[in-house]
Amino acid sequence: MGELQKRIKSFGYAFKGIGSLLKKEHNAWIHCSAIVLVTIAGFYFGITPTEWCIVVLCFGIVLAAEGFNTAIERLVDLVSPDYHPIAGDVKDVAAGAVLICAIAAAIVGFIVFLPYL
Repeated sequence: MGELQKRIKSFGYAFKGIGSLLKKEHNAWIHCSAIVLVTIAGFYFGITPTEWCIVVLCFGIVLAAEGFNTAIERLVDLVSPDYHPIAGDVKDVAAGAVLICAIAAAIVGFIVFLPYL
């Protein structure tokens, strides 16, 4: 298999992972709903290209954090199917990281959209 074919195949795996995240994770749907609402608001208020860049980066950071969290949770469930306090702590820390990203994105949203309100 050539190098280009390997790269194309790796993109396929990545898209498969995104599909798994969106199909199986309720919180990912919540984040996607927020993305849709913020995108509509951005078009409605006519935010600047710079503001779009900041908002889109926030979208990506929050969804990526949710993806990392999901991967960590699934891996922990695989290696520690029974309750273990360290496994629980790992999952809590990963979920906390998503919350930090979501709060930061919400603050950015307020900073970007407040002047338009």
